[in-house]
Amino acid sequence: MKSPLDCKHVYGLIGYPLVHSFSMDYFNQKFLAEGIDAQYINFEIEDLGLLWEIIAEYPNLNGLNVTAPYKEKIIQYLDSLDDDADEIQAVNVVRFIRDKKSGELIELRGYNSDIAGFENTLGDVLNPQRTSAMVLGTGGAAKAVSAALRHRGVEVQLVSRRKSEHTLVYEEITRAMVANYKIIVNATPLGKYPDEDQCPDFPFRFLTKEHFCYDLIYNPEETLFLKKSAQYGAETKNGIEMLLLQAFDSYEIWTMDD
Repeated sequence: MKSPLDCKHVYGLIGYPLVHSFSMDYFNQKFLAEGIDAQYINFEIEDLGLLWEIIAEYPNLNGLNVTAPYKEKIIQYLDSLDDDADEIQAVNVVRFIRDKKSGELIELRGYNSDIAGFENTLGDVLNPQRTSAMVLGTGGAAKAVSAALRHRGVEVQLVSRRKSEHTLVYEEITRAMVANYKIIVNATPLGKYPDEDQCPDFPFRFLTKEHFCYDLIYNPEETLFLKKSAQYGAETKNGIEMLLLQAFDSYEIWTMDD
């Protein structure tokens, strides 16, 4: 494989940590299979300020995916946002708009493909019994999930480890609440590889076969959250389909003017 600097385009993922991510393998296999002169790189950085060094090092960088913990923090580095990203103040795709002749970077524009990615994986999950959801977490992923659910007419209750005006804490969740919220979404990073022995402190014993439990994590394939949910009869789903859909949308965003 040639050096990324010798490719026509470089794309990448920015976040920390990235050991769990499948994105680099997915995109590089796509580029190879389709004969696209591009490479995808993982930029695992503890300080988001290093973004400028990455941009300087890769003058052929034309797009980024953004994952935890930077989906909200990256907004301060961007020049503009699309409507979805602006609505929820969270970004998972950055498009590099460059001068076609000089290659000079003109604008960094943020998008959110998580909203459509999540919404398009719901299929026939929603029914008259499933009209409200608990979303575990309050970060960028939780914001995208909440927006997607509200687009479909689903009432959303956020749950966090910290109490606020619009969130419950796990200790406040009762059997009656779980009976009311038939959709439970884990939008926290708890349980992703390599910390597979972790999960949110949710009262799984209140779940029934009427519940649908969705974990945005895709590595491992079955998280502890999903295992515990299934033990009480809940229907379960992981985040791999959402990953693939938002990845497809990411590439469409990066190449929309090509």
